[in-house]
Amino acid sequence: MSLSRFSNRRIAPPAIDGQERVADLVDGCFSSYNAGRLRELCQVFTRKMLEPKCTVGLTLSGALTPAGLGVSSLVPLVRAGFVDWVVSTGANLYHDTHFALDLPLHQGRPDYNDLELREHDVIRIFDIVFDYSTLLDTDAFYRELIAGEPFQKSMGTAEFHFEVGKYLHGRAAALGRASSSLLAVAYECGVPIYTSSPGDSSIGMNLAALALQGGDLRIDPLLDVNETAALVYQAKRGGGESGVLILGGGSPKNFILQTEPQIQEVLGLEEAGHDYFLQITDARPDTGGLSGATASEAMTWGKVDPDRLPDSVTCYTDTTIALPILTAYALARHAPRPLKRLYEQRGVAFDALTSAYQSRLATGEGSSKRGQ
Repeated sequence: MSLSRFSNRRIAPPAIDGQERVADLVDGCFSSYNAGRLRELCQVFTRKMLEPKCTVGLTLSGALTPAGLGVSSLVPLVRAGFVDWVVSTGANLYHDTHFALDLPLHQGRPDYNDLELREHDVIRIFDIVFDYSTLLDTDAFYRELIAGEPFQKSMGTAEFHFEVGKYLHGRAAALGRASSSLLAVAYECGVPIYTSSPGDSSIGMNLAALALQGGDLRIDPLLDVNETAALVYQAKRGGGESGVLILGGGSPKNFILQTEPQIQEVLGLEEAGHDYFLQITDARPDTGGLSGATASEAMTWGKVDPDRLPDSVTCYTDTTIALPILTAYALARHAPRPLKRLYEQRGVAFDALTSAYQSRLATGEGSSKRGQ
């Protein structure tokens, strides 16, 4: 049997001389193991997911924004049109707000004496440290903001984050500087941001405090379920594609992937799954957890199109290492895309999904409509 059936790419990297661009290093020297998977991930993202017909969803879990990845990597990806919608933990958005408010976080070490840190009102996230006052100031910002008139109603998390981003973007403009936070830039670029567990963060805690004061703000997670499914359904109609870039795992991973079972299994609309599944994770699949579940396993749920599994890549490494490399690679290898501005299209997408579901109910067909 000919070896060429399996590979025609010989391992023969050039010698590194210190003059390489990141993208050239990835293409030329990331040959095997998880370096090889990172190369594949970068190439699939840039050569396939960034094609005009593909809608790109991104998930964020883990403490990424406190490490500065919002400013260094996520904001450039959004501005370039490389991310069309986002599912994030609330914690990442809360810590993103520190940067928007110019509340400093500092590099530290993971082996500090934590009792001593607490005695000095210092908070630690592994090797990141900051003053306890940063939390208090951010809490105060949210309590004051959400007491305002735009927030006194029921809304999904995309609208909530849009209103927060609108304020942060305006604040940066008033100070004469470019927005440095993901929330502000997502507002600017029309990128909707959802939180899969809106009560599980300091933002959710402050919203809960407002409820105790008689505030009228209510977060509607059911709206988020249908709205995100509508974005995917809209993306796939008329020959379009849907790709997911999963940073870490956790609840955001499931929330972005469950859009397809929501369309197929629950609403009974014909669909086949996401076209592209790219994940950067340190979670193993053998523990049975969702964070480490493979694209192949997700395919059995209808989350990933079985015909597109060869384009699925999982890279087992730290996101704080891989994401800046991916960002540099994509910006070097692909021109900026026109912004899809999906935030403004949420209503149209929701109405289309609702109409399709009601039409299916009217026909009396069964519920499962997996594409074959």
